[in-house]
Amino acid sequence: MQNHITVAPVDEKLPLRQLIAFGLQHVLVMAASPIASVFMMSKAMGFAPGLMINLLSATFLVCGLGTLLQSFGARGIGARLPFMMLPGGAPILIFILIAQQTDVQTASGAVMLTGVFYFLVLPLFRRCLRFFPGLVVGIMLLLVSINLAQVSGKLIAGHPGTPGFGAPANLLLAFATIALTALFARIATGMLRQLSILLGLVGGAVVAALSGQFHMEHVSLFPLFSTPSLLPFGMPKFDVMAALPMMIFAVISMVEATGQTMAIGEAVDQKIDQQRDVPRTIRGDALVSLLGGMFGTSLIITSGENIGIVRATGVRSRFVTAMGGVILIVFAVLAPLTQLIGAIPEAVIGGTGLIVFAVVGTMGIDILRRTDLREHSNMYVVAVALSAGLLPILIPGIYNQLPSGIRMLLGNGVAIGTITAAAMNVIFFHLGGARASHAAPAEPLRATGTH
Repeated sequence: MQNHITVAPVDEKLPLRQLIAFGLQHVLVMAASPIASVFMMSKAMGFAPGLMINLLSATFLVCGLGTLLQSFGARGIGARLPFMMLPGGAPILIFILIAQQTDVQTASGAVMLTGVFYFLVLPLFRRCLRFFPGLVVGIMLLLVSINLAQVSGKLIAGHPGTPGFGAPANLLLAFATIALTALFARIATGMLRQLSILLGLVGGAVVAALSGQFHMEHVSLFPLFSTPSLLPFGMPKFDVMAALPMMIFAVISMVEATGQTMAIGEAVDQKIDQQRDVPRTIRGDALVSLLGGMFGTSLIITSGENIGIVRATGVRSRFVTAMGGVILIVFAVLAPLTQLIGAIPEAVIGGTGLIVFAVVGTMGIDILRRTDLREHSNMYVVAVALSAGLLPILIPGIYNQLPSGIRMLLGNGVAIGTITAAAMNVIFFHLGGARASHAAPAEPLRATGTH
């Protein structure tokens, strides 16, 4: 009798050509984040072009190594799920702020201290994981979708009040990218259909080239190789008080990592144990951020954008993101490839991002629909959490007059909305047994230990 071993979708090993194609799709959709973060840091700090290339190479390298760690996992570090890792927007701003208030060596030291802080605070945070059931995760995904869609919108249109805001040429590129992605998703079959996001992005880049908006003047074959330097700013300085804002963000990112781990488990149909898998994700973030600090980057964390790509393509294998990690490492050492990716117009990246992030929103809606939102308690948990989360997203800067620590928490719509949802979940479903018995939170995401 022949034995048939069923392989979980997340552990499926695809043919090499599919791994490369799907891995490249992940990388191209998300490459704008590391490029933008390095450009922002270099411009704010006045770094020389050579140092900027060095930091870009280092960012790709650390993101690639982190992606491999999250995809494969080792000794309780890394989720063994299809995660990509990227520099977060908020950590970059905090890094710049610390560097401007002190110096860049102190900012690098703050990143390393925060990496250690993750490990120290994780046991305490782990005790709170039972307060993050499916209802809370659904709210978080909806807020993530809206927040990231706003970011993509700014890539397309620019910032209000700046020259070129809402330029018709950029709008055309974004709409063409979205239309081509939808076209490929509709008419393509098999592997090409799963690559519709990549094909739409490439199609948008072709439209940009035909319309004269794909600028290649900064793409050069030399230098061919770029190798990141260890401690590019010299020996780091360790100042706990200066690092405090980044440590506060670390707690926020742990909340986001909880929801992302549950959501990616849902997307790949993998049973998630919160007490086991969420700490693995967070330890991966901690170790990779510690490594990033040694190479001059800010915190490198798991990416919420990745969830949308997995759900949209239906490709659930962690070996695909592992290949994405390998591709990122190749980008790290081949400078012309990095420059070529950086030449893709922001409007094209933004158009692709809108689709991917909207897919994340559909996941949140799908989770929330499992809850009876006509029931009094559930309705108020969702309503209050969305109120707290949407306010800073829809009205940026609303909390600018508050102290920096409070502003950092309240100004992160995803974090404050998720924390509010968890708190409301406790109030309505964990305090007062009689009241909680009349309703139940959203069904957990194929998870254990969520109640």
